[in-house]
Amino acid sequence: MLKSSYKKKSQHELIILAQNDDYKALEELIKSVQKTVYTVLEYLVSNKSNILDLTQNVLIKMSRGIKTLKEPEKFNTWLNRIISNVYFDEMRRLKNRCYCISIDDEECREIMDDKNIPPPDKCAASEIDKAVKQSILGLPEHFKVAIILREFGGLSYQEIAEITHAGIGTVKSRIARARTRLQNELKHCI
Repeated sequence: MLKSSYKKKSQHELIILAQNDDYKALEELIKSVQKTVYTVLEYLVSNKSNILDLTQNVLIKMSRGIKTLKEPEKFNTWLNRIISNVYFDEMRRLKNRCYCISIDDEECREIMDDKNIPPPDKCAASEIDKAVKQSILGLPEHFKVAIILREFGGLSYQEIAEITHAGIGTVKSRIARARTRLQNELKHCI
């Protein structure tokens, strides 16, 4: 099959092909989700130097486990569970470590493409983005995970409840409280 024909396939078709050892389909599937994985982790992780490694970890786990996915239509939920597990593993690993922050630290390279955005708009968007990320990182852990899975992962309340092992009512409450805190903290940006 030609490589360009894989770009025309739906995510569901790519998953089925990848489960049947079609490595070109798996490659295309990885390309289609890597930006989303990076973005979700970017909002979860405060240490930006780890985001690329964690993204790679998630994509490797996804690649290795794709054959175990029984319901391809639940791929996004399954992928977000992998992201959450990798994040929580990283949090446990770093729990007792000291953090050193260098003033010379450079931002991670951006995966997103913003060629046609005028410089003043880029600057304003960048400042707002930094404020939003900083506010999200300041949320309590259970609020942060719930709001990120909902807003950036696109998961339903039920899916978030399954991933976080919490009731739907608890998930709704956490998301509502997270939104309220973010609105209050970001009033000056709007």
